[in-house]
This record gives sequence, C-alpha cells and structure tokens, in this order.
Amino acid sequence: MINKLFRWDCGRQESGYHKMLLCGALWPIKFDVYFIKFPQGSEIKPHTDNVKTGKHFRLNIVLKHAQQGGEFTCDNPIINKSRVKLFRPDINEHSVSKIEQGCRYILSIGWIKR
Repeated sequence: MINKLFRWDCGRQESGYHKMLLCGALWPIKFDVYFIKFPQGSEIKPHTDNVKTGKHFRLNIVLKHAQQGGEFTCDNPIINKSRVKLFRPDINEHSVSKIEQGCRYILSIGWIKR
C-alpha cells in the first residue's frame, strides 16, 4: 500500500478515471481514502464492488462537478445529495455517466464494517 501513496493510478473498469491513494489501513478497520479525477471522456459503467467479508461503505464528496455529464447513479443510496454520496457499493449497482465537458474531482472514503 505504501508504494501506491500519492501516485496517480488508472481506475478500475478501464473507464478512463485516475485515482491517487491518500491513506488507508487494513487494521483495525479496513479503509482507504482516494482523490479521484474523471477527465473528459471517462465514465464508469454500472457495476458492484464485491468484498469477501463484511459490509462495504463508500462516501464520495464531489469537490468539482464536470461542466456536462459525470452524473452518479446508484440503485439505493444512503445519501445522494449534490456533493455528498454515501452508498453500499458491495450490494448496490452504481455508475458515473460519461464526462462530456470538463473534469470531475472526488474525495472518496471507503471502509468495510465487519
């Protein structure tokens, strides 16, 4: 995990976004904090994020909206406000529509409750 700190990495799903690990731990609570950049043309197709054990929660704070596109969609979010998204990515399908214009920036905090 240490060798990934403060370095840009390609996001999952080959969707064009980039993520930077800011901090994380495996014990006593497994968590991660990422700075995420969605450049123009990127998107995240509908998916779920499986975990082996526990309940996965993710809090996404929208630091900057794209000028066009980049809308977050989730089947059953816990909180879905303009800048605050709290959801269970392990059980709820979620996605981000294609960024048509501008960039979208997110602070993403995830944890697994056992």
